[in-house]
Amino acid sequence: MAGEALSFDTSLAEMEKADWLAALASLCEDDGYLERLGKRHVAAFIEAGTTLLVTFETLQGIHALSPKAQPLGWRMIQAEGWSHLCIASDGDTWFRDRAVFGYFDRLVDDGFFDEFETVIFYGAGPCGYAAAAYAVASPGARVVVVQPQATLDPRITEWDDRFSDMRRLDFTARYGYAPDMIDGAERAHVLYDPAQQLDAMHAALFTRPNVVKHRLRFMGDAIQTDLLEMDIFDALLKAAANDTLDEWLFSKLLRSRRNHSPYLRNLMTALDSQGRDSLVRALAQNVTARMKAPRFARRLAELNEAQDD
Repeated sequence: MAGEALSFDTSLAEMEKADWLAALASLCEDDGYLERLGKRHVAAFIEAGTTLLVTFETLQGIHALSPKAQPLGWRMIQAEGWSHLCIASDGDTWFRDRAVFGYFDRLVDDGFFDEFETVIFYGAGPCGYAAAAYAVASPGARVVVVQPQATLDPRITEWDDRFSDMRRLDFTARYGYAPDMIDGAERAHVLYDPAQQLDAMHAALFTRPNVVKHRLRFMGDAIQTDLLEMDIFDALLKAAANDTLDEWLFSKLLRSRRNHSPYLRNLMTALDSQGRDSLVRALAQNVTARMKAPRFARRLAELNEAQDD
């Protein structure tokens, strides 16, 4: 893409990592910057409005979640005119890196976050851990985290065997225990499916007076993808920024799951496992009446055949 003018409409997909980073730097240079933070992290900042969204993402996740391979926060630059700071890692690092510590130290020393009226920290999974952990750098910020880990310190979360190979990381140093780091946040929203036991156990560790927990039953273990596919991701962040993300609004936004196939399949599986055939039948009838759903049609036929027998 040498010599080609880049814009937010430019797709960065199918690029090698070096080219992708060069394109990202080019897009940031007029109103911000791209800075490498050690070997596995970069910070990409674009200044626009008085609301700042800080997202923690992985390079792999950016390519998987965005058709244009653009950071998630760029959606809000374009839709709402927000400023955006993306901290991206190459792989899952939980952002436990001295270079990242030092970067946020410099932002605090420079009064960077004080320049914005509203600051939102966002991340999912390991990135959700980081969003909560680094939110301490901006007292009064709003935090939205999806399926976050509280820590991987085995003294606290030895029950989580999903990331045992990452326990060598030090979670006791600065920006360490994520639940403690959100004490200064204006409001923190923790999204998770209570049926995902390990996610629910981590969410329990975030219990604080300023934390609102949003339980997404039957959504499974890929909630960030679901939010994007249901087209409610932007609305959630906007509501968090406006401090209007309460139980009523959250429930209203989640009505879109009635047309979200992964949720509907998870719900049917749960009802089937409980032997609740009458509810399975009602669900299958409702879904097949509204949308093309072969799995639900087959299950409905099986239930009707069993009833006839």
